[in-house]
Amino acid sequence: MLIVFDIGNTTTGVGLFQGKKLLADWKIKSDREKTADEYGIMLKNLLEHGKFAVQKIKGAIISSVVPPLTPVFQSACEKFFRVRPLVVGPGIKTGIPILYENPAEVGSDRIVGACAAYEKYGGPCLVVDFGTATTFDAISASGEYLGGAIAPGLEISAEALYLRTARLPRIEVRKPKSAIGRTTVSSMQSGLFFGYVGLVRNIIAQISAELASRPTVVATGGLAGLVAAEIPEIAHCEPDLVLQGLRSIYEKNRAAEKVER
Repeated sequence: MLIVFDIGNTTTGVGLFQGKKLLADWKIKSDREKTADEYGIMLKNLLEHGKFAVQKIKGAIISSVVPPLTPVFQSACEKFFRVRPLVVGPGIKTGIPILYENPAEVGSDRIVGACAAYEKYGGPCLVVDFGTATTFDAISASGEYLGGAIAPGLEISAEALYLRTARLPRIEVRKPKSAIGRTTVSSMQSGLFFGYVGLVRNIIAQISAELASRPTVVATGGLAGLVAAEIPEIAHCEPDLVLQGLRSIYEKNRAAEKVER
């Protein structure tokens, strides 16, 4: 079995694969204060609760946008699973050329999602990842990572309203019953939700206009289910896109190692 980790700013996605089949997945909090032992015990408990044998894990791969947590998960994998994980970064074979001016600046999760989307849907395609930040990643018809856009996530926007105003409350982000709010909370929800739908649709339109042909738009991330249904340009919603991309990149690198030997 293969265990994969998508370490994000707010949560970490964990996936367990047998070949191409995703057997189970979990979301855990990305806590910079936790030690490798604490994460290792948590992961071991999740696996045992799902009746998965820890000793059957033969490989691991990590994508991380939280540098302090990367060595913590590496250490947890080595100590509790007896495997040395691959870490997505320079030197890792992804299967797509990165045309960013400085490839090292691109978040590894963005590259992994782009790989998965291109592998499944071909190009051109556009990945919209609704996470702590909302990212837009464009892939050409020939499979090149072109770049994209980064916007504040929905929850960051809601938190900014609460923190930077004297009288607006902290609210739950959800679709309101109508655009015309009749309370402060529903008015905030309207501005956040419908404003965000407009933001996403406009960025999709701008990026699509710069591509040679209309891209297949794929949504992923924790808030994709909330927003994607309101955006007709989104053709597919793939909650496990980055986990599947990690599996694919792991297989590419293991195959390359066998050829080199």
